[in-house]
Amino acid sequence: QVELVESGGGLVQPGGSLRLSCAASGSLVGINDMAWYRQAPEKQRELVARITHSGNTNYADSVKGRFTISRDNAEHTVSLRMNSLKPEDTAVYYCNANIWSTGSSYRNYWGQGTQVTVSS
Repeated sequence: QVELVESGGGLVQPGGSLRLSCAASGSLVGINDMAWYRQAPEKQRELVARITHSGNTNYADSVKGRFTISRDNAEHTVSLRMNSLKPEDTAVYYCNANIWSTGSSYRNYWGQGTQVTVSS
């Protein structure tokens, strides 16, 4: 059974920083793309950043230059460093990954979400 577990959310003032982490566990064979999504109240879930196994990245325009996604393939983790946070970054952030597990082909998995609140 595969699981994605996020950590690192919380309350931060505008202009502050947070680092989110996500760890994959279970009968892992390989992990392809990993990504962070977010969903603000009454809005659709949106892609924040994505990173391929080889380290290629892409970002939502709204976070370019402020957020950095990274991964550790040996540890099966993905992180999101968020700087210069704005109130509009407030949302539940979800980890997402395409994972190949024992006895299965690649499947898409979601974490449970972690709340990020940017407020003074």
